[in-house]
Amino acid sequence: MNDDREAQVQRGNPLRSAVDKRLPRIAGPSGLVIFGVTGDLARKKLLPAVYDLASRGLLPAGFALVGFGRRDWSKEEFQDYVREAVQARARTEFDQNVWDRLADGMHFVTGAFDDDAAFDALASTLAEADRRQGVHGNWAFYLSVPPERFAGVVHQLDRCGMAKPAEGQWRRVIIEKPFGHDLASAQELNKVVNTVFPEHAVFRIDHYLGKETVQNILALRFSNQLFEPIWNANFIDHVQITMAEDIGLGGRAGYYDGIGAARDVIQNHLIQLLALVAMEEPTSFSPRQLRAEKLKVLRATSPTGPFSETTARGQYTAGLQGSVPVVGLREEEGFDPDSKTETFAACTLEINSRRWAGVPFYLRTGKRLGRRVTEIALVFKRPPYQPFYPDQTNLLTNNAVVIRVQPDEGVLMRFGSKVPGVGLEVRDVNMDFSYSEAFTEQSPEAYERLILDALLDESSLFPTNSEVERSWEILDPILEYWDEHGEPDEYEAGTWGPASADRMLEKDGRTWRRP
Repeated sequence: MNDDREAQVQRGNPLRSAVDKRLPRIAGPSGLVIFGVTGDLARKKLLPAVYDLASRGLLPAGFALVGFGRRDWSKEEFQDYVREAVQARARTEFDQNVWDRLADGMHFVTGAFDDDAAFDALASTLAEADRRQGVHGNWAFYLSVPPERFAGVVHQLDRCGMAKPAEGQWRRVIIEKPFGHDLASAQELNKVVNTVFPEHAVFRIDHYLGKETVQNILALRFSNQLFEPIWNANFIDHVQITMAEDIGLGGRAGYYDGIGAARDVIQNHLIQLLALVAMEEPTSFSPRQLRAEKLKVLRATSPTGPFSETTARGQYTAGLQGSVPVVGLREEEGFDPDSKTETFAACTLEINSRRWAGVPFYLRTGKRLGRRVTEIALVFKRPPYQPFYPDQTNLLTNNAVVIRVQPDEGVLMRFGSKVPGVGLEVRDVNMDFSYSEAFTEQSPEAYERLILDALLDESSLFPTNSEVERSWEILDPILEYWDEHGEPDEYEAGTWGPASADRMLEKDGRTWRRP
């Protein structure tokens, strides 16, 4: 559906009668090539997602799945590898009939990213799949590889003519984060990719944007009169966006060193969540309008200084995760004990707009924290006047709306209520909406939705190069300050970060939520 038609449907045009939202969106003739198919992401997420899409009937008949890697595999060996990943990780029950149809369209090409002959063989494989399976020349290339490999892959796709579709065909590239290391590297990366693929054919994966609860932010705000009138600086005191993990680096120490929590999570996931929470209402939910409003609010966003007081970073030390003793970061295998790479990062951002002027946005993320949780908390101001004695409300805190992204997806509202009894005492109570309890439908995994959207050319949930570059412009001043000023603070594993993070909010008379 194009933008104009979508806008008419959203405004209640009679075209609405021709669009039945109960019908699933099924991809047309197409195929998917996965570079890095033997990596953890493909094995744990991408391959199970492809099977789940096939199981739900959302992939076309004759769908082709092509793997590219160094392994010297036959088609049958590749099928065995995919089957093992699917049976271990797929969300839907394994069905032999579904598997047989999917496996029939599988191919594997052996080679390295700088191997001309391998890419020539890949081009021949795609041409054969076009003839045999009716792919119609429509291919998506999934780059599940490190960013330093992007240039080599897209160059080879261009050299072999695989990046350029013929009339009536399409070619798209799907890119995994990180989208650069800073603004300069992001701009260079975008330049490399856009030299071969036009921007409308580039799909940058941020798997958080595929989560059901993240998309529910738009429904919560714009379909309810209850929330939008108070979603502004007149009523909201501050916003906290948290992504906490209870795991350590494990086997990712080599990858993580030099990247850190801010680059790994804040630059993409948390700033994208901020954009969805703070954006103005779009004229429609077409990709063009959503992206325009997100970019508008990001351009109004900036870090708050001085960074010595408004940011915090840390590295976890040994401690207890639950009741299990765990080692500290510097004892993790493969991690440089002299590294200044942070495993906890927090910062304060402000949005210079009429809606949000004066409302701080506190973003934090970390590993080895108290529990695994991602949430957005909008904390409201106190009423200007309360006709109660102080001891009647001394257990009452600020009202809040909390959007839980994971693991227990839902929305919580915290407000004051009278305690039963003859006296008048007001305490906090929670009204809790849970996806799992309210709906019988099982939410699709984020990668299912995003892969399907890429095949359908539905780009609403994919950041543009302008959004990526603006996110780096917001974060780079903080990273530069950290590089020039000392080392990360320490925090014990199983706690909620370093003391400097608490001081960030305490100076303003606020505290972090403890999910």
